[in-house]
Amino acid sequence: MLDKNSKIYVAGHRGLVGSAIWKNLEARGFTNLVGRTHKELDLLDGAAVKRFFDEEQPDAVVLAAAHVGGIMANLRYRADFIYENLQIQQNVIGEAWRHGVKRLLFLGSTCIYPREAPQPMTEDTLLTSPLEYTNEPYAIAKIAGLKMCESFNLQYGTNYIAVMPTNLYGPNDNFHLENSHVLPAMIRKIHLAKCLNEGDWDAVRKDINLRPVEGVDGNASEQEIIDILGKYGISSESVTLWGTGAPMREFLWSEEMADASVHVLLNVDFHDTYDADCKEIRNCHINVGTGKEVSIRQAAEMIVKEIDFKGQLLWDSSKPDGTMRKLTDVSKLHALGWQHKIEIKEGIHRLYQWYLQGICINHI
Repeated sequence: MLDKNSKIYVAGHRGLVGSAIWKNLEARGFTNLVGRTHKELDLLDGAAVKRFFDEEQPDAVVLAAAHVGGIMANLRYRADFIYENLQIQQNVIGEAWRHGVKRLLFLGSTCIYPREAPQPMTEDTLLTSPLEYTNEPYAIAKIAGLKMCESFNLQYGTNYIAVMPTNLYGPNDNFHLENSHVLPAMIRKIHLAKCLNEGDWDAVRKDINLRPVEGVDGNASEQEIIDILGKYGISSESVTLWGTGAPMREFLWSEEMADASVHVLLNVDFHDTYDADCKEIRNCHINVGTGKEVSIRQAAEMIVKEIDFKGQLLWDSSKPDGTMRKLTDVSKLHALGWQHKIEIKEGIHRLYQWYLQGICINHI
């Protein structure tokens, strides 16, 4: 077991997931945490990762680093999503084992489940039918990661546990208009449309100075800014979002995901994740979610109300919706002693307040 002085390496400690886990570990009294920025340690570089493990010799690893993005990014940059995620996982999990790390937490995604999976999705739904096409490369990489953990446990007796969080949102999220997850993208689009609607050009310029859009920042002319935002469906009168808004989604506040993940890291062993009577041990990963869902349209309407945007909310049905319903069965997580508390309406309020602080995590 880990004690408060155990050295824990959090890969991806600046991102949405890793920063929340780091904060949670600190709150629990862990003082020997290790993190590296991408500039300090490129996880795609196997030799660099080996040197890092040689020098640091961590007792435990949290693998929260990943190449992530929304539907558009997954559709366009398929090679990047599968190659970079496989490489990161291979390097970090491989060096963890070679350096005697006994406890590792691997963060995956519920996109691993088939497009037509029965709802809610249990862990045993994995690999039962085809995946959603738009994010298939990313999903395959994450499936490979959880199977690496499962296989190392079975062959070498390690405790490498894989958790599959549902759709996450929260502090340090990525608000890139093209590559972000659905909630932060909608929050930023609707916020910018409100600023345009109210003629608040100071707020518009502040926003795109923090997060330039295709090289256009706050120093550009009003027309240049209007033109580039229009490309992303943002105007003074309306916001146009991808798809129909019909898909149902489950959303989990990132700090709660962190609490669940740390709970698993500290309290769950590999043998807790499967039935001891099973002859074929598989699907030992753990769903992390709320077990509750809303439509994308309902979430967008909550954001419009939170931000108080007076314009129209439009939908571009020529763009893909992605999987129509994704709801996790969180029975295993509940049985292991953890349940969520923050509901979506409160979470949207918290995320918008965080966004207004002007904290910039650029993903360009």
